[in-house]
Amino acid sequence: MRPPYSLIFCVVLAGGPLLPGAGLTAPAWAAPPAKPVPHLDPKAPKPSEVVSEEQLFARLAKAESREEAKPIEEKLQAMFKASGSASVDLLMNRAEVAEAAGDKKMAQKLLGSVTGIAPNYAEGWHARAALETASGDDTAALISLQKVVLLNPRQFDALGELAGMLEDYGDKAGALKLYRRALALDPQMDGVERHVRALAREVEGQDI
Repeated sequence: MRPPYSLIFCVVLAGGPLLPGAGLTAPAWAAPPAKPVPHLDPKAPKPSEVVSEEQLFARLAKAESREEAKPIEEKLQAMFKASGSASVDLLMNRAEVAEAAGDKKMAQKLLGSVTGIAPNYAEGWHARAALETASGDDTAALISLQKVVLLNPRQFDALGELAGMLEDYGDKAGALKLYRRALALDPQMDGVERHVRALAREVEGQDI
């Protein structure tokens, strides 16, 4: 007995076989859509390549040369600069552009906004300290650097900069203490060991 023409017509539309006894197959359009392939940034670090701040400091402590320490320092500095705020990042970028263009007043105004809206962001104060030092306002720079090391006690650059200012103003004991803190974090920090040796002889009457 032949199947009704209506059944044959439905099978043809569905793309199924017309052979007797063959099972019906799902049409191509009925197949579930393929999952989209996620876009991968070739420059993005792989999970195995992502390291923490703690790991970087551990590597920095074991670095045996300036060449080995420098890229680790740069990664840590990048971590320090990460504000987590798009507004703060924008203000920091604009301040950098303004300073590069020689507009120190605008840069100072922008950095004042940064420390105003994000007073706990250490790098905002660090950038202010650099601008204040360049402008000859050492008193303000000292205050800003103190805020940096208070907010981020492991900011080795700020520790070295603050130590240098204290040394220039005659506080050799205070400078020695800060230089040693910086050196403990970054044993390959440029020039710091020399300062420690010289100040240790003056302050303590002995070499380190």
